[in-house]
Amino acid sequence: MTVPDKKGYYGNYGGRFVPETLIPVLKELEEAYHKFNKQPEQQAKLRWNLRYYAGRPTPLYYAERLSKEMSGAKIYLKREDLLHTGAHKINNTIGQILLADFMNKNRIIAETGAGQHGVAAATVAAKFKKQCVVFMGAEDMHRQSLNVFKMRLLGAEVREVTSGSKTLKEATSEAIRDWVANADNSYYLIGSTVGPHPYPMIVRNFQSVIGKEVKRQISRLGIRNVTHLFAAVGGGSNSIGLFYPFLADSTIKKIGVEAAGFGLDTGKHAATLACGKPGVLHGSLSYVLQNIDGQILNAYSISAGLDYPGVGPEHSFLKETRQVFYTSVTDSEAMNALKLLTLCEGIIPALESAHALAAALPIAKQLSSEKAIIVNISGRGDKDIGIISEYYDQNKKEIE
Repeated sequence: MTVPDKKGYYGNYGGRFVPETLIPVLKELEEAYHKFNKQPEQQAKLRWNLRYYAGRPTPLYYAERLSKEMSGAKIYLKREDLLHTGAHKINNTIGQILLADFMNKNRIIAETGAGQHGVAAATVAAKFKKQCVVFMGAEDMHRQSLNVFKMRLLGAEVREVTSGSKTLKEATSEAIRDWVANADNSYYLIGSTVGPHPYPMIVRNFQSVIGKEVKRQISRLGIRNVTHLFAAVGGGSNSIGLFYPFLADSTIKKIGVEAAGFGLDTGKHAATLACGKPGVLHGSLSYVLQNIDGQILNAYSISAGLDYPGVGPEHSFLKETRQVFYTSVTDSEAMNALKLLTLCEGIIPALESAHALAAALPIAKQLSSEKAIIVNISGRGDKDIGIISEYYDQNKKEIE
């Protein structure tokens, strides 16, 4: 709970691996963040916007039919999908837009994969009258065309990135290049717990509202014998947001779920913590997918929000210290879980959230009905309908 250290390291992971010109910018950001945290007026603005603009607190919902289907533990869903913009990303963008405003930065830079962070960044930029530029890979723009339209409707400029795999890795690289060139007047609003210190700490702290609420809701609702927390892991913001307030509680097992894609043995996956090695990516030292020469590999997942070849440094530390356990599920397993939740509860989750659910269901089935597990539904599935439809067409599967 005391990490990171003064240099931004979580054990062996983290730090600031950036051009020298960005070091003073990052130090300025860190100082501003600590001042922002100490000002009651700013914290009151944050609470007000989370409640009345984003829609917090989100419910902790008992999925009764799904629980009966599994004939095991009670399954509770943390409904981040009910937030404004449809995902947990708004928690962090509200916090960082207030911080940018506090620092008098009027141009916002963001990167996005699935588009949810881009939409959330564009949303708060519109609300606070900021110029917004969002970098997005060409492949993700094709997969998430609805979110591209939303960002543009909100007034953001969406810049297509056509290099490499044309996904989140390249979008992040381009956003950092823009930031290096325009650091004086621009604020880089990172969407996950990645990047150089202090970004992993800042994003984690803004997202920890998820776990703090869950703690209160468990107590208020009288939920007993919670044994597991599940959340998807790409960069790692929704999962660290759920897990962080529970790290001191060793009685509850924390399970982060990566994307196994077509299978870990195929090379077509995004399971960084399962198959990666320590290396530097986008300004920090963490687990990354790389070849024997240290070149970053392309990640793959049916979920645009999970196909990132790195992971937040705190997750690497939590894996190493075994405070959190990490597993992975395939595309097909995630799709089966998505279909089951949709039919049992009338909730279509985002593909990212479906991965967490897919890992949770077998565990729930093994436990008694006196136990309870919690799954973070980090976003809703509207953005993924085209991908889901294409999956059924390609695999010649029936929806019903």
